This record gives sequence, structure tokens and C-alpha cells, in this order.
Amino acid sequence: MYKLIKQEGHARRGEYTTPHGTVQTPVFMNVGTQAAIKGGLSARDLKEIGCQVELSNTYHLHVRPGDELVKRMGGLHKFMNWDRPILTDSGGFQIFSLASLRKITEEGVAFNSHVDGRHIFMGPEESMRIQANLGSDIAMAFDECVGIPAPYDYVKQSAERTVRWLQRCKTALAQYTAEDGAVNPGQVLWGINQGAVYHDIRVDHMKKIAELELPGYAIGGLAVGETAEEMYETIEKVEEYMPKDKPRYLMGVGTPGNIVEGVYRGVDFFDCVMPARNGRHGHLFTWNGVINIKNKKYEYDDSPISEDCDCPVCRSYSRAYLRHLFKCEEILAMRLSVAHNLFFYNDLMSRIRKALDEGKYEEFHSKYAKILDSRI
Repeated sequence: MYKLIKQEGHARRGEYTTPHGTVQTPVFMNVGTQAAIKGGLSARDLKEIGCQVELSNTYHLHVRPGDELVKRMGGLHKFMNWDRPILTDSGGFQIFSLASLRKITEEGVAFNSHVDGRHIFMGPEESMRIQANLGSDIAMAFDECVGIPAPYDYVKQSAERTVRWLQRCKTALAQYTAEDGAVNPGQVLWGINQGAVYHDIRVDHMKKIAELELPGYAIGGLAVGETAEEMYETIEKVEEYMPKDKPRYLMGVGTPGNIVEGVYRGVDFFDCVMPARNGRHGHLFTWNGVINIKNKKYEYDDSPISEDCDCPVCRSYSRAYLRHLFKCEEILAMRLSVAHNLFFYNDLMSRIRKALDEGKYEEFHSKYAKILDSRI
């Protein structure tokens, strides 16, 4: 259940209650695709850096270790020792990325595993069954993520099929969570808005899926080829038709600046692999912009990654030490850098919530929207 606490312009301050706890929004979900954060962080680490929601992926966990195995182990929460909320992505985006290996029909998608090449079929019912076995708190609808640019007629047909798939998802998940032995009987389904950057398709699609009265709605199919301005314009067009009493989730986005802009336009939930991926390559976020810790200018720098960061890494290590670890190719370099970046993202959300609580988000937006993504 979503509770809107207050609003400033389109920006919203709220909370969302799940079977594994209440989430303060706006929130960034830390991406643990295969039930683990890439970079060597544990569930205990996630708590230390302020993570509220962990996100895992249906397709990847179905391929390995298998969702039936996870169910036998007590579900994803027990399997990865995480007792806070979990959202599972439906696998639609991963199947989109396997374009050369897939065939889409009304029933679903046939494709080959990227791991061993074995044939897999996934449709709405299969995606819901896998997610029910995983036992996440929020299951995302099975949809088609269309690359941008894409022909108008194809996008329209795809969006219409996604509505039909969503109806099947709703029926299937209700059946699975009602079964004896369901991993998480309180698991809920969120719908996903699609339509590329065609505003008329987006709006029509949003109106249709809103009629299903689901507990939450996402904007999908962005950050896949369009410009930032096209993304922001699409969010603005769709937001007007999203239920006001339900959380809004912008899938796979993005940079700190994208998040500040997304909140400004009414988004509550975010996720992105960027902080962990960038961290593994030495690109670290600070309140003045992004630094590449591998640069020679940090060789003798005894200051923390970010002067006004209170993460465990900044409290204990210097830029010089982090640079040394990367140059030596020590695994610790990735672990510390990912920990810092994820802390930064969670701290960013905390500061956003504080600004909203104090009625100062307009000021926060003006100060940070551009600077956070700048390169130092």
C-alpha cells in the first residue's frame, strides 16, 4: 500500500508498505541481478550502506540456479539472507537484449539461454510462476521492451500485446500466490507502461493498464536509445495519467542527475546498474561530480573519495589507496568502490526525501540536477 505524505510540484514524498517492511520514497533499489551485488557486497553490507529495496532478475535466476531451487531453499529472502523488500524484474528487458536469439508471439517469447544455449519459452504465466517461486514482494509484469528508434506501427502493436500480457499476468499471479505453500502470499504485481517515445501510444497504454487497478506502475522502455530530453518529456506525458495513489517506478534509470530530474517529474522508485558498474571501473560519484580514481592526479591524494560523504569507505580510506588497489588489480578495489557508489545513491535519496520533508526540493533540484553528472 502506498501513502502519499506530501507533494512539492510534481515531486512526491511517500512510503510503500510490503510484507518485508515499509519503504520510504523516493527510493533507489540496489541491483543484485543474480541475488548478489556485483562487486562483492553482501546483504549485511547493503544494510550498512542504507539500502531499502534489493532488486533481482527473473530471467537470470531462472537460468541459474533455477527458480525451483530458490523456492526449495525458502525463497529469495532466505536464499540471500535479506529480510527487507525485494522487487523482481520480469525478464522482459533481458529478452529484449537477446534480440538475435528470440522469437516473439502472442503466447510469449521463445529464445536461447545466453549461458548454455538451451531453448527457453517465457510468457506471462511462466514469468509469474518464476517470480512466485522467488517470492519477491513486488513482481513486475512480463512485457516487451522495444528499442529506440522503432517503427510506429510495431510499437503500437507491441504496446497492445503488452496490455493483453498484463491481464494474463494479473490472473496468473493471483492464482499462484493463493496456492498452498506459496513462498510469499503477499506478493503483488506492478504494471509497466510502454510505447517508446510516441506520446500518444504511451498515454493510451497508461490509461488502459491503469484500469486494472494494480498496486503500482512503472515506466519501462526508456534509457534504451533516446535522448535525456526525450526521456523527460515522455515521463511528463505519462505521469499525468498515472494513478496518484500508487507508486511510480522509472525502470533502469539512471545517473544521479536523471534521478533528481525523475523525482522532479513525479517518480518514486528507481533502479540502475550504473553505480555498481561504474564503481567496478573506478568511476566514483561525489557531490561535485564524477571522478576517475585511476587518474594519476590521485596518486598522492590522501583525501577521501568525497569530503562530505559518510560512507564506511570515505571514513577509512584515501583516494591514493583506492587508486593503488585498482593499479594492482586487487579485488578490494571493486568492493570498496561499489560500496561507496551505492552508499552515494542511497544517501542521495535520503537527502532528496529530507528536501521534500522541508519543502526545499525546488532548491535541491536547481543545485544538483546538472552538477552530479559532471566529470571532474
